[in-house]
Amino acid sequence: MAYRYGNREQIELFPASIEDYVSSDDPVRAYDAFVEALDFNELGIELDENQAGNPEYDPRAMVKLLTFGYSYGTRSSRKLERAEYHNIAFIWLMSGLKPDHKTIAEFRRKNKPALKNILKQCARLCIELDLAAGNTLFIDGTKIRANASIKNAWTKEKCEKYLKHIDQHIESILSECDAVDDEEENQESLVKMKASLKEKEILKMEVQKIMKELKEHDKKAINTQDPDCARINSIQGSHAGYNAQITVDEKHGLIVHTDVVSENNDTNQFANQINEANKTLGKKCDTACADSGYSSTDELEKIDSQDIKVIVPSQRQASKKEPGTFDKEHFQYDSIKDYYACPEGHILRYSHTESSKTKVYLISKKSFCTECQYFGKCTKSRRGRTIRTLLNDRVRKRLEAQYEQAESQAIYNLRKQKVELPFGHIKRNLKLDAFLLRGIDGAKSEMSLVSSCFNIARMITILGVKGLIQEIRALRTAGNSFIFLKTARTALNSLFYVKERSFRPCQAVL
Repeated sequence: MAYRYGNREQIELFPASIEDYVSSDDPVRAYDAFVEALDFNELGIELDENQAGNPEYDPRAMVKLLTFGYSYGTRSSRKLERAEYHNIAFIWLMSGLKPDHKTIAEFRRKNKPALKNILKQCARLCIELDLAAGNTLFIDGTKIRANASIKNAWTKEKCEKYLKHIDQHIESILSECDAVDDEEENQESLVKMKASLKEKEILKMEVQKIMKELKEHDKKAINTQDPDCARINSIQGSHAGYNAQITVDEKHGLIVHTDVVSENNDTNQFANQINEANKTLGKKCDTACADSGYSSTDELEKIDSQDIKVIVPSQRQASKKEPGTFDKEHFQYDSIKDYYACPEGHILRYSHTESSKTKVYLISKKSFCTECQYFGKCTKSRRGRTIRTLLNDRVRKRLEAQYEQAESQAIYNLRKQKVELPFGHIKRNLKLDAFLLRGIDGAKSEMSLVSSCFNIARMITILGVKGLIQEIRALRTAGNSFIFLKTARTALNSLFYVKERSFRPCQAVL
C-alpha cells in the first residue's frame, strides 16, 4: 500500500490577507463577533484612541485573545503569546497583533472587574436571542483550587506554635551573641548571628500581624499567598481554594450568573445566587432548584417569600433515610397550644429559644420518661425527653412536602442534566482545575470568562457559527444591542422588573 509523503520544500502561496486565513464558518469568527458587540464602557474599560503617551494594544483585541484562549483551555499568558505566532485562528483574531506575555498578564490583572462583568452581557444576549427564558433556575457549586498552597494557611494554633519557637530561637541567639561578644569580638560569627536575629524578629512581627488579622476578622485561617481563599475539602483532599457557584437556565442550560465565594459549603448561598441571577434576567424566576447542600431553611425562606417555587430536598430527603420510631416526626404537634405529644400521650411544652433560631420543648414531668417502658430508647436523659425545632419549622415542612410533589420531582430530575454539564465542560474541556489569578476578584473574573466561553460554545451548537453571527449583527443593526439594554438597566434599578417587550414569550421544557 502506498504512503502519502509531505514535502517541506514545496512552494505554496499563502492567502493574500489575514482575513482569508480562516473559513467563514470557523468558530473563532463567533468569538470575534461576540466581543465586538460588548459595551466596553459598561464593562469599565475606557476606549480612547486620542489619549496621550505610548500607544497601547486595542482593549477589544486583548479581550478577544483572553476569551478565545479560555474557550480552548489556553489560559497561561505565555501560551497565549505562543499561540499568537503559531495558531492561525489566533493570528486572524488578533489581526496580526502580538502582545507579549507580560502585556497579556498585566491587562488581565488590571481589568479584573471588567472581565467579571462579561457574563452579565453574555446572559443578556442569550435573553435577546430567546435562548434563555428565566422560568426555572438551577444552582450548583464546585470546589476549585486557588493559586496558593495549603501549607501557607495560618491558624491561631499555628501562629502560637511558631511564636513560641521564634522566642526560643531569639533567646538562644541572644545568649550566643553575648558569649561571642565577650570572647570573640569583631569576629564574623557575631555578624552572622546578628543577621539571623534580625530575620527572626522580622518573622515574629509577621506572625503577630497574622494573629491580629485573625482576631480582627474572626477568621479560622489566613493564607499568606492568597488571603481571600479558604481551606476547601473535596474528594481530592484538602487544599486552598474557592467555592465556585453557577446559576443555569432551564431552557438550553445556559449560565445566567456565576460567583466565587470563600466558603467550604453551599449552605448560605441559595438566596444570594438566585437574587443576583434575577437581577441579570430582569425578572423573577418562577422556580428555583438546587441539591440538598443548599437546604438551609433560612436561605430557602428568603426566596420562598418572593413567591418563587423552591425545589430543594432536605438532608433527610436526600439521604432517603426514614425517621426513627422516636424521632420528633412521630410526635404529634398542636399548633394552637404549641406543644408536642409523645407516642405515649405525654406533653412536651415550650421552654425557651436557643440562638434565636431554635425552640426547645421539655417534658412536663421527668417521671413520665424515667418510668416509661421506652426509656433508654426514646431518651436516656434523667431530665426527660427534649425536642428542638426551628422557629420556621412550618416552612421546612412545607418545602419538604413541595419537593415530594410529582411536578417538583420532574424538575429536580433535570437538575443534573442542566447544571452539572457546565462544570464538566469547564473543568475537563477548559481545564479550569485551578485559578491562575490570586484574590477573590481574580477568581471571579476567571469564572466569568470560562462561563461566557461555555455559553458561546453552547450558542454555536444551537445556532451554528453563521447563525450566531447573523443574530448578533441583527441585534446591533436594529439598535437593540444586548450590551446596554435600557430594559436591563431598568431591571437592575427596580430589582427584577422590566418592560414586557424585552423578553420573548417561551414555553417551559416540562
